[in-house]
Amino acid sequence: MKKKVCVMGLGYIGLPTATMFAVSGHEVVGVDIEEKVVKTINEGRIHIEEPGLAEMVKGAVMEENLLASTEPEEADVFIIAVPTPLTEDNGANLDYVKSATETIRPYLKKGDLVIVESTIAPRTTEDIVVPELAKSGLEIGREIYVAHCPERVLPGKIIHELVHNNRVIGGINEASALKARKLYTSFVQAEMYITDATTAEMVKLMENTYRDVNIALANELAKISEKVKIDIWEAIKLANKHPRVNIHQPGPGVGGHCLAIDPWFIVESAPKEAKMINLSRNINDSMPQFTIRNVKEKLFGIANPKIAILGITYKGNVDDLRESPVLEIIDHFQEEDVDLSIYDPHVDECQYNLVELEEAVKDADCIIIGTDHKAFKEIDPAKIADLMRNQILFDTKNLLDYDWWQEKGFKTYKLGDYSDYDWQKEYGIKEVMKGHKEVAATKEAASN
Repeated sequence: MKKKVCVMGLGYIGLPTATMFAVSGHEVVGVDIEEKVVKTINEGRIHIEEPGLAEMVKGAVMEENLLASTEPEEADVFIIAVPTPLTEDNGANLDYVKSATETIRPYLKKGDLVIVESTIAPRTTEDIVVPELAKSGLEIGREIYVAHCPERVLPGKIIHELVHNNRVIGGINEASALKARKLYTSFVQAEMYITDATTAEMVKLMENTYRDVNIALANELAKISEKVKIDIWEAIKLANKHPRVNIHQPGPGVGGHCLAIDPWFIVESAPKEAKMINLSRNINDSMPQFTIRNVKEKLFGIANPKIAILGITYKGNVDDLRESPVLEIIDHFQEEDVDLSIYDPHVDECQYNLVELEEAVKDADCIIIGTDHKAFKEIDPAKIADLMRNQILFDTKNLLDYDWWQEKGFKTYKLGDYSDYDWQKEYGIKEVMKGHKEVAATKEAASN
């Protein structure tokens, strides 16, 4: 049956979800506090990058099944898909969820269904959302139905995965879960599993924590590889030949709205018990500084170096900057007044000054590959080598054809690969960026 659906939050999850309901025949009102976002959508355009979404939004708006607004309306279903960032002490900031719940309360009527899709800490539905909804005077579970249905999608593949990924639906009672499952049959073609709301909350956190812990293992092994002098990428590839081994890939850190945040929600809920999860988060959070130290080693002895950073999103082929570890690397070098240039073909606007590739590498001493965009594989090193002052490449993603780059005169390095810079680690790392005279003196002292 056709429903009126009000989606609170039109970001990377809210907009695709609203669009899927709209193209499935429901009447959808999408709500966002950003007037620019509302205007963009009502013009049939999108403000995020996601394959296939632009065409769907345009069609849904033209068919008048999708309308964006800064205020909610009465509806049959309310879906909360707002951000849940971290607090300063790595706790769950639920202010947006609370605000969205308060905002929809005056519009509730008997028989409505409220679904929280935002990733939330355990017991948020029961302890925060339900009490707020109860202030409407409607009986929870009989007159108002409540469920937590976390999204389980990957940016760049959201449209496909909204349809084909299995779904966990946690209701505050069975009636709520069944109503939510019936609604999602509008477009979900995969299995849908019913459970209680708190279990559903924990399932989503567990999924992302599993991946975060695995990445932390890879990152710790990358650090160890320097000590034992091996190429961690080769070692992981060979280890994964074992049928029961699947070690993830190391990198400059872990980003995105899920992996970099969700494990902290578990730690906050059980800090004494979540020892491994806490340690894994700290390992992954240490990787930007590990990357910075490695880059400084490669630049030792170069006066006033210029660094070109290619790729600043948290993963390849998307425009999503949320929690990207590359941003910490940029901020660190900017604080040290290092000459930086930044290029990302997937990002139009951000807090940094972005330039085209040729301008980014002009007079640069080092290129840092921060993100595994496919476009970077197509860069011809011969066309940029002569633009640079020194041809140093540091790849945090093991993305490029190093033989090709070396043939064109580049010194190539990658994160987690050993190097012969031990004497510099001992004598010069803290002085690397302070200018040629101090570095030269340090180098001379080391050689003596």
